[in-house]
Amino acid sequence: MVFDKIRKRANDSIDRNYIVAVDIGTEFVKAMIAKIEGDDLEVVGVGRAHQDVSDMHSGAIADISGVVRNCEEALAEAEDQAGLQAKRAVIGIAGELVKGTTNTIRYRRPQPDRPLDEAEMEFIIDKVQERAQVKAQRQIALETGNEDVEIKLVNSALVGIHIDGYKVSNPLGFQGKDVAVQIYTAFAPMVHIGALERVADELALELVAVAAEPFAVSRSVLGTDASSNFTAILADVGGGTTDIAVVNDGGVEGTKMFGIGGRSFTRTIASELDLTYDQAEKLKVNIDNENIKPTVKKHLDTAIDKTLDVWLAGVELALSDFDSVDHLPSRILLCGGGASLTELVEALSKREWYKELPFTRKPTVHHIQPSEVSGIKDKTGTIQDHTFITAMGLLRVGYDTILGASESDNIKEKLNRILRI
Repeated sequence: MVFDKIRKRANDSIDRNYIVAVDIGTEFVKAMIAKIEGDDLEVVGVGRAHQDVSDMHSGAIADISGVVRNCEEALAEAEDQAGLQAKRAVIGIAGELVKGTTNTIRYRRPQPDRPLDEAEMEFIIDKVQERAQVKAQRQIALETGNEDVEIKLVNSALVGIHIDGYKVSNPLGFQGKDVAVQIYTAFAPMVHIGALERVADELALELVAVAAEPFAVSRSVLGTDASSNFTAILADVGGGTTDIAVVNDGGVEGTKMFGIGGRSFTRTIASELDLTYDQAEKLKVNIDNENIKPTVKKHLDTAIDKTLDVWLAGVELALSDFDSVDHLPSRILLCGGGASLTELVEALSKREWYKELPFTRKPTVHHIQPSEVSGIKDKTGTIQDHTFITAMGLLRVGYDTILGASESDNIKEKLNRILRI
């Protein structure tokens, strides 16, 4: 490809202080270039390109060459705005076969009187990851019907540590017999990761990280504060999937995904109103337009209600899987293009879908605004709404991966460096 050759020739002159996030969504590819400025990231270029219906399936790549073309278009737009190219990239991964859970392993120390050191913590963390991989492999094998399915760890983050029942923020130097470590891990099938690696290769990008997209969204709001007590349910409603993360006291309790997004609404509208997919999409996007005929509006509302019932059932089912959580956070934060549908936000806010779940009170629902994303500044003026949050979160994961942890980091960040892959 011409674009590919140009990028390869230009790579020698690329500034290593820049990273690019590529959010390959079902409806749009978004590219975001940022400059690393100390602890902060400054977005200097943003681009996006529309995906064809056949390019993606349930959040995963279905047509590599089609996705590459769209990525080229989005990257070219971002690079034109930035006036430079960024080589190091982080790409998001979504889909129902991406499994993110928080596992707790209890480790009985053979020498309880000896102070804990980093080597012993590394050993304990290895054991947690081994157990999580076996669990994820079994789950994905069951869902795909393929016992030999290969999976790979894509993200890992420390949630909490208890020694003899007491929560500690820094386990090093402590004595004690029983150590309980909670770690969030996300695994994905190699076939999905391989497709992303191929896309990066075709674009002559250096892939520094692949991130589970709900994990990236949680990183966008948590930022660099390792002692954060941020608590919320995050829902990224995309074109093909809805990705949910439960964050409690700054730790990711787990992530769930299900295959209903904005396109499901469009398909129902097309079916109910006997329209083409493109006509239905146009009608959905303009649903609040006063000029829509009352009879059409009535059929449109009926079609949207049908899909909303199914979508809300998906949200309820996904949240019911968090059985290790005593109480679910009563704040729901939305992002993604599918969350632009006013009826979806209203249904989540006003209907009683939450009654059978362990909420202590009725949840509040808001969009995540770009201004709420910690440590990322928009220098372009083009990041206007909640549809760019996932790409901003991917920048944060890329930053985490590239910078690692410095000597001044606290223990939570040091242990997260051990977890980083």
